[in-house]
Amino acid sequence: MDELEEIRKRRMEEIRTDLEKANWPAEAMIISDADFEDFVSRYPLVVVDCWAEWCGPCKRVGPIIDSLAGQMQGDVVFGKLDTDQNQLTARKFQITAIPTLLVFKNGQLADRMVGALPKANIQEKLKAFL
Repeated sequence: MDELEEIRKRRMEEIRTDLEKANWPAEAMIISDADFEDFVSRYPLVVVDCWAEWCGPCKRVGPIIDSLAGQMQGDVVFGKLDTDQNQLTARKFQITAIPTLLVFKNGQLADRMVGALPKANIQEKLKAFL
């Protein structure tokens, strides 16, 4: 294969990857016990916001997650899991305090952040996974 063909092949792969990432969700997706495993394994980097309706700090983190979902589209996919409605997953990951952000890399739990962290702190932690 000549050099020009190698360049074409590499560029086509870049274009394909860019198109795939453009189709990633630009907003946090609502997930449940039923689709949790599929969701976290579908994308290379996933953050799941574990929250509950009655939780005040969760209500502060929710808009941050929504904002990051748009800003980081193509790099990170965000999901929201209501722990009151999805207790199987909450128990599986031993969620004892909310909000908790679970970070999955290639379908495997890689990190967790507990508490109402500022946006800059969340972004900084996620940079390590990009």
